[in-house]
Amino acid sequence: MINKDFFAALADLEREKGISEQVFLDALSSALASAYKKQFEGETGTVEVRADEEKGTLRFFLTHVVVDSEEAGEGEITLEDALLKKKNVKPGDVISEEFVPKDFTRIAAQTAKQVILQKIHETERDNTLSEFSDKEGELMSGLVRKIDMKNVYVELGKGQIEGVMLPQDQVPGEKYEAGDRIKVFVKRVRSGSRNAQVLVSRTAPGLVKRLFEEEVPEIKQGTVLIKAISREAGHRTKMAIASEDARVDAVGACVGNKGARVNAVVQELGGEKVDIILWSEDPLEFIAKALSPATVVSVTQTGEKSAIAVVPDDKLSLAIGRDGQNARLAARLTGWKIDVKSESAAAKMEQQAREALEGLSDALSSALEEMPAEAQVPAAEEGEGVEPASPEIEEVPAEGTEE
Repeated sequence: MINKDFFAALADLEREKGISEQVFLDALSSALASAYKKQFEGETGTVEVRADEEKGTLRFFLTHVVVDSEEAGEGEITLEDALLKKKNVKPGDVISEEFVPKDFTRIAAQTAKQVILQKIHETERDNTLSEFSDKEGELMSGLVRKIDMKNVYVELGKGQIEGVMLPQDQVPGEKYEAGDRIKVFVKRVRSGSRNAQVLVSRTAPGLVKRLFEEEVPEIKQGTVLIKAISREAGHRTKMAIASEDARVDAVGACVGNKGARVNAVVQELGGEKVDIILWSEDPLEFIAKALSPATVVSVTQTGEKSAIAVVPDDKLSLAIGRDGQNARLAARLTGWKIDVKSESAAAKMEQQAREALEGLSDALSSALEEMPAEAQVPAAEEGEGVEPASPEIEEVPAEGTEE
């Protein structure tokens, strides 16, 4: 059964899919043997299917293990019955007989089709996992293949692996069309029962980091470090950087000559604003820089990882940003809770605090004045002092002297 065209098709699959022909044959032999056993339930032997590629056929064999007992189990044959089939056999020998299965052609064809499709899916899944297992967190260029149910499917890599961009990973306002070439961030590679799925994103902060690594050699080399990124995709990103070499201007390296480097990133992000901030070990100084482009007058710590930033009155809206975005991104970047106040509001708060303190002092003074005289502690007269009590010290005679 089978013919040479079948083996030619397997050879084509090996070239196209990179799946070994022997892998197909092994899987097919196992599946055909299983199918045969289901069809012929009374058969006790072990079915083996052997491929003869030169003749273009699959040959079926029924094998039994010879046992020295009166009864034979699954896949076994008694010594008495074995001697009827072949002379000079002994317990432990394997008898193999070729046979031609009757009425099995249709089942064999269906089984072959199912096995081949399953192997293709399994191999593609394994290849995807193998190729992309070390690609998580990387930047890749892809071709938009289709948009379906709000998901965007992107063709990635040389193997034309499909990446899926879910709605939450799509930038608000960005339009994707089939045939568009875009850069995406590989978030995760997950394996399902049927295939492997590559999840990609255009909203992840990691996308910005990888884009700057492409544009700025100093970041790629490790001279300039990206310390933190906070992002609201499609609107604004804040990126904190530091230089490992005092001779290298970290901000200048990221901006580039006439803004060429940062503009290349902004263009890829569809015009999203990018604030490049010099990182500082001093958290209060870092907060002041994080509120860029607003000017900060002072930053005061008010609690554990919380602070008040004071800005000029005319810069308050800039510091807070539209719908609080600038202050919110600064808080995420620094990891601190930031309360932004104008100078006039801060001065008013300070005045109120001073008045409250003075009021408390006046109230305390009044309370003391109203106390009965005998309850008040008399003040010491001038020149009088109270000597502190001291413990009695027993004199110890010097060594060598008598008491």
